[in-house]
Amino acid sequence: MSARGSEPATARVRVLGIGMGPQHVTPEVAEALRGCDYALAVRKGDGREVDPLLEVRRAVAEAHDVELVVVRDPERDRSPGLDNAGYQGAVADWYAARLTAYRGVLDERGGTAAFLVWGDPSLYDGTIRLVRELAVPFDVLPGISAPQVLAARHGIVLHEVGAPVHVTTARRLRDDVAQGQRNLVVMLTAGVDLAGLEDWSIWWGANLGGAGERLVAGRVGDVVDDVARARASSKAEAGWVMDLFLLRAPEQHGASTLGGGS
Repeated sequence: MSARGSEPATARVRVLGIGMGPQHVTPEVAEALRGCDYALAVRKGDGREVDPLLEVRRAVAEAHDVELVVVRDPERDRSPGLDNAGYQGAVADWYAARLTAYRGVLDERGGTAAFLVWGDPSLYDGTIRLVRELAVPFDVLPGISAPQVLAARHGIVLHEVGAPVHVTTARRLRDDVAQGQRNLVVMLTAGVDLAGLEDWSIWWGANLGGAGERLVAGRVGDVVDDVARARASSKAEAGWVMDLFLLRAPEQHGASTLGGGS
């Protein structure tokens, strides 16, 4: 610990992908974690006595005998009416507040800190961007990603032969389909709108590899209610839900069914 008025303690960060919990931690990540002085995590400020996502990180840290240092996660504007500019601004403000909280711990404690990232740090996670702004030495080790587990659970390949797969979010789904995307992995699914895609195929999963795992697959129009029920059931069992899906256009359709055109 640095004394008041002295130079901040020297810190280093290891960004470690942990999949969905202890069962997904690779030997490489486990070895790296055991060499860290502590793991740094946030606790969601949603009023619950227990943060289930924090508890999974705690289980990972305890499994490898590493201290978990917890800071309160800053609030983020999640207003449902935010447009893209408002959403980007809200995320930027949230990152800035997180950056301040993390920097305070690193300046005080120094040493090697582990950031335990859900899934893999390369997909829809801001940890690497945030750590770059901390201006400390860091490295990154990959984890098992949610799309990998989704494909494995359903026994599928994410793309058709010689064809691409487009990874996107629910917020961008309709624009991406309108622009011609026919095979999409959709993450950050809150508020997803599947209207007009009833004849498409969906492979959906929640909390993959963890508590509350649920799977649904089929024609969108046939299973959309099953997905909603499964999502609610997953959240009720685990206390949280992270879901994603693969969405694929019917082969006989050459263009999007969205937009009402003939």
